[in-house]
Amino acid sequence: MKERNELKRSRLARLWQPAIAAFLAVCVLMMSGIPAVSAAEEKDEKGHVQNELGLAVSSAILMDAATGQILFSANADEALPPASMSKMMTEYIVMEEIKAGNLKWEDVVTVGRNAATTTRGGSHVFLAEGEKYTVKELFIAMAVGSANDASIALAEKVAGTEEAFAQRMNTTAQELGLETARFINATGLSRNDLSPEYQPESISGETVMSAKDAAMLAYHILKEHPEFLEFSSIPSYKFRERDDKPLINYNYMLESNKDNTYLRQFAYEGLDGMKTGHTKEAKYCFTGTAERNGMRLISVVMGTDSNADRFRQSEKLLDYGFDNFALKTVVPPKSGVETLENVKVKKGVKTEVKVVTQQDISFIVKKNVEPKIELLKSDIKKPEELVAPLPINTVVGTVTYQYTDADGKTAEKTVNLITNEEVNKASWWRLMFRGIKDFFVSIFKGIVDLF
Repeated sequence: MKERNELKRSRLARLWQPAIAAFLAVCVLMMSGIPAVSAAEEKDEKGHVQNELGLAVSSAILMDAATGQILFSANADEALPPASMSKMMTEYIVMEEIKAGNLKWEDVVTVGRNAATTTRGGSHVFLAEGEKYTVKELFIAMAVGSANDASIALAEKVAGTEEAFAQRMNTTAQELGLETARFINATGLSRNDLSPEYQPESISGETVMSAKDAAMLAYHILKEHPEFLEFSSIPSYKFRERDDKPLINYNYMLESNKDNTYLRQFAYEGLDGMKTGHTKEAKYCFTGTAERNGMRLISVVMGTDSNADRFRQSEKLLDYGFDNFALKTVVPPKSGVETLENVKVKKGVKTEVKVVTQQDISFIVKKNVEPKIELLKSDIKKPEELVAPLPINTVVGTVTYQYTDADGKTAEKTVNLITNEEVNKASWWRLMFRGIKDFFVSIFKGIVDLF
């Protein structure tokens, strides 16, 4: 009897072991702070995901930089270690601080102990504690040489401590709508790379980010801080006069490398950004951007096998975009919009004013395919907000167009509507007679309505 009970318990244990293991795995994942990804696609023995372009990547995405329209994606929602691509968030926040007036490019940063003693396993400019550099010098070291110590020095300048800066990185990620992005430091280094005294105690898990979130972060940088390309396109930079050699931009695909004997094999027409990344866990990653014929694309590849391969896969991805898509202008700038040629104006010499689009309305569309583009909505200011005098180019509202591709995916673009001419304020005399006229018109209309 005792042996029979032992046998039953043994069988039950074997039956429950897989379920218990799965439950514990989920618990560990949740406690680690890494977002669970339900849409991760099946990968081969190298960790590459199957995709129609045959890219050797763990994930990839191609995006229109003007609208955020996705042109291609492969496992783009899975949260993966991005390595130094996470420095794009550090760069974004520094530029936000400068834009807000809280920081200046010429401000001096004194190097602290953390920046001077952090692991030398990655990219560095070998800062020493107490050294002084400008924000601009450190920013270029970060953008060109992916310098971890420069990134930490800037983070501590902005937030006091790197950990406090990482908290801001996470808050900013939420504000930008990045669904998977999570940061534990300003560099992208893993916990294993950090000394015990610089472990972020208030943040769990590791730094992770999906290819889609990396592309969206690049999208916001390009849209809100286009000056970033002035830094990311620098091919080399001598950080100190005493340095033997300059920093060489880790982005070998820069178009300016076409004249570089060693790097011209990677040079790509129109490419001027943005950020590479590499760790043992992340393998080789790259967020790139290139512009041709007025069309700017953002590409992201993650989990490639080598330094050269991340650029080869990016080249394939960008070639696909430029070869198969084109920029189509639906409405040129300063053009009228159907059903919205004029808007009402109060107390003006004229009662209406002609309005036009402030900018062009364009979409990236598949070549040789007639696109479906339609006016989606308009939003005009209330009459009491449009009171003369109104100068020319006054914003009176917005108009939104929607593009639907062959797969049913949609993209929208909204632009301002502005006045095409000046509207002067009407004289008291004119307004009085206009009021009398409107009064009698309303009475006559009321009489007509009786019959």
